[in-house]
Amino acid sequence: MPSVVRKSGDVQSWLAAARADVLFEATSLNVADGQPAIDHIRAALAHGAHAITANKGPIVHACRELRDLAAKQGKKFLFESTVMDGVPVFSLFDQLPAIHLRSFHGILNSTTNVILGEMEQAVSFDEALKKAQALGVAETDATHDIDGWDAAVKTAALITVLMDIPIRLDQIEREGIRDLTPQAVRNARRDGWPFKLVCRARRVGSDVQASVQPEKVRVSEPMARIAGTSSYIYFETDIFPAISITEENPGLYATAYGMLADFVRAVRSDESRHAS
Repeated sequence: MPSVVRKSGDVQSWLAAARADVLFEATSLNVADGQPAIDHIRAALAHGAHAITANKGPIVHACRELRDLAAKQGKKFLFESTVMDGVPVFSLFDQLPAIHLRSFHGILNSTTNVILGEMEQAVSFDEALKKAQALGVAETDATHDIDGWDAAVKTAALITVLMDIPIRLDQIEREGIRDLTPQAVRNARRDGWPFKLVCRARRVGSDVQASVQPEKVRVSEPMARIAGTSSYIYFETDIFPAISITEENPGLYATAYGMLADFVRAVRSDESRHAS
């Protein structure tokens, strides 16, 4: 390892100087095109390093290209932290070969879940947002969360990887929670149909229909019990009619754990290859 670390905006030069074996990519989400994360990951794989990311953009905008490059280089491109922190959503299906995913639905954005829960208690939208920011789940500019972009990108990532159907964000029907009033949210909870920002995707022939929008959920359904920073996803497959995962109020370390878990997977793949 070089004793002197030089600052550089050139990722390729940095990778070469560091003699990197693994790149952890954790830049902010760029909804429009997934950059600069895609270039960072592409450079790491071309250099011969594993690439691990918590950024959803590269999955939506360049998944097949990056997976093919990783396979060509004999390296791993891993992204478990992009949806539900480090809960094994993507790697679950690695353990279920030949499974055909028919549909999924769930609650995948913590910020809107916290805001809706606070609004049910007669808290204003702005105060509810401040609560989500204080918890560390909302950015200073929470536009991506409030307007449903974060949930839409996660939905697109799941479709792209688990259904193997590339989908553009403009193909997902998207509506955020910005127009919901505290009174409407309180009334819905009172009537036994609380509002949740729900992600949905379903195969239709060789295509997929997907949406992210506020829905009234019957209080007896599992989604209605998802509160605070918790997340939930329900998969319907050809073999297993129902597989559901609930993540209960994760701490801020959960995403970091997901990247660590991917690192362990990458290292184990190296060990297995060398052993053979």
